[in-house]
Formats: sequence, structure tokens, C-alpha cells
Amino acid sequence: MTKWIPRTLTKYIQLQQSKFPVLAVTGPRQSGKTTLLKHLFPEYQYISLENPDNRSFATDDPGGFLATYPEKVILDEVQQAPALFSYLQTHVDTRGQMGAFVLSGSQNFHLLKSITQTLAGRAALFRLLPFDTEELNRENLLPGSFAGACIKGFYPAIYDREIDPPVFYANYIQTYIERDVAQLINVDSMNSFRTFLGLCAGRAGQLLNLNALANECGISQPTAKSWLSILQSSYLVFLLHPYHENFGKRLIKSPKLYFYDTGLLCYLLQLYTPEELLLNRLKGNIFENMVVGNIQKLNEHHYRHKSYYFWQDSKGMEVDLLQKTADGFNTYEIKATQTLTSELFKGLQRFEALAQPGKVISHLIYGGEKSLQRSGATVMGWNDTSIFS
Repeated sequence: MTKWIPRTLTKYIQLQQSKFPVLAVTGPRQSGKTTLLKHLFPEYQYISLENPDNRSFATDDPGGFLATYPEKVILDEVQQAPALFSYLQTHVDTRGQMGAFVLSGSQNFHLLKSITQTLAGRAALFRLLPFDTEELNRENLLPGSFAGACIKGFYPAIYDREIDPPVFYANYIQTYIERDVAQLINVDSMNSFRTFLGLCAGRAGQLLNLNALANECGISQPTAKSWLSILQSSYLVFLLHPYHENFGKRLIKSPKLYFYDTGLLCYLLQLYTPEELLLNRLKGNIFENMVVGNIQKLNEHHYRHKSYYFWQDSKGMEVDLLQKTADGFNTYEIKATQTLTSELFKGLQRFEALAQPGKVISHLIYGGEKSLQRSGATVMGWNDTSIFS
């Protein structure tokens, strides 16, 4: 039996249950959506539209389908039956019952498109991503080193069913990623797509050059753009965009590419042990990916709706992550080293000088475990989960 590991998002879904007729939870496959919803709504009937019979009923006769399941129902992978959404709109408007329907789906593009077109104002939308460090730390499941956490990754099945990470990710790619890709786009060669996925992994934490990525993969730039969009809508990768306020400098305008899960990232890079990661030239990129991805997950799971950016000028001066505040910025420098030196703080200090008179609250997140206060910056260990407390 699957072990229930509490998810932070649960209480925020509960808070909106009495305010919206539809609750929609999206996120990557295997992030725990079904487990969460069944645990949170045990009195609701669960219907999966991955089931061909259910999907056929909902597609061919959406009115009859909703008459059969008029309320208190979880509709899983609901994007499989897009015809259902227009009928849902009429149904919820007529009945006015809050929390009547819970929708879930793993293809963000289709689910969001259907909600914005037909259920705008009627649905509260949530994103459930793989575990964040706070959730694992609460259950004493967080690995003891950042390298161990990066290799193991954060998908629930690895923790609640104790699946060996390489076994999980090999099956995840074949069972979910390649199947979804085949459904969404016409991929002439799955080998080319696997190459593309691996090349994306090699660029994690780096500026995205789509033309170079396409050329190296041997595909057109529009094809690379389409494939990247699929990876984004399936919650496998995300783009972090640069902050564009000038401060009198020429700024980088390309986004940076990150994976939501470092376990998948490490598997694609053929890194299977913490020791291999620590010796790899991409160690710093992988660590940065873990930290940035974790902050994005905390943002979604705490339902905060904050926007994050990075800042970099044409001379290479940068801040890995920043958040605009009412009177300035929160800034974050991310370094895999476990040794603190004055050099690590230079980017933060440079940005603080440029941002004056704005107030800058600086943070350094590093590969060690000890959190402390340094002059001008808060130093946080990689496993410090207080960032959203």
C-alpha cells in the first residue's frame, strides 16, 4: 500500500473548497496528485479519464456523463476529454455548488487552455510538483547530503515505495515522458527526442540558446521550440527569465533552463551516485538547479504566487535568483561549495550597490549545512527549509 506523506498544498486546497465550484490540480505525472486528492476527498467518487470507457462516455455524451456524476467527483486526467469543459461550465453555473468538482491533469497546456476558455472565475488552480525539501524534512526523509538529494530526486514513489532511483527514472522516461510526447506531437524519431532531452539536461542552469540546441540535435529551430514547450507543459523543465531593470548596464535577455527534478536531470546525465555527481564538471549547475527548483516548488506548494528572476549583465556579473519586493529585492546567490569565502558574496554586493536606493535582502545558499548570519547576507545551508517560514 502506498504510504501517505503529507503535502503542504493540502491546506491551501481546503481553504478554497468553499469558494470555488471547481478545484483543479495540475502537475507532472507521478507527482502525487491522485494520492493527495483521494486522501483529501475520501467522500468523492474517483473517475479516471485515462480509462477508455470513461473517456469515451465523457467525450461522446458529456451531458449524460455529468448527469451520472453530478457533484462530489474527482475527474483525473480530465484534459483527455476536452468536450467536457463547456458542459461543466453550464452545470456549475446552474447548480452553484462550491467544491462540486475536482479536476486533475498532467498536461498543463491542455488543462489551462480549457479552464481559461470555459471555467475562468469558476476554478481555483493549484500545481502539485514533486516533494520540496520542507515536506521531506518534516518526515525525516531528506537525504543527508545535497549530492544524495540531487541523485535521489524528489518524486514520491522513490520515497513511499523505496524504488531505486535509476530504475524509477528509466521507467518514468519510457512509460510517461515518451508516451505523452507521442500523444502531443508528431515525433518522427523518438531517438532524436531522447537526444534532445539529454542535451537539455546538459544545459541545466545555463542560458538557453535554442538555435545551438537545435543544431546540435540536428532538428529545426521551430521543432526545438515545440519540443521544449512540451517539456514545459508536462512540468519537466521550466525557464527562469532575466530581470530587465537596467541599472545603467547592458543586460542578458536569454532565459535559463532548469529541470523541476534533479533526479531526472542526473539520470539523463548518467550520474547514478553522489560520488559521481561531486566529481562531475556540472556539479555547480546541478546544485543550482536543485535550489532554484526547490524554491519554485515551495512557491507553488505554499500557494504564494511569487515571481522569480535572475540578473546578469553583459560582463558576466550576476545574481542567481531574485524576487522583486515592494521596496527592493530579495536576492540569492547559489554555490555548491561547502567552504565560505568572501569571493562568494561579491555578486550580491555588486547588485546591492547597483540597486540603491532600493532595499536589498541578500542570501547565500551553499552546499554546507550550517546556517548563519554574515555581514550583509544571510547564509543558508542547502537543507535549510526556513525560506518560506
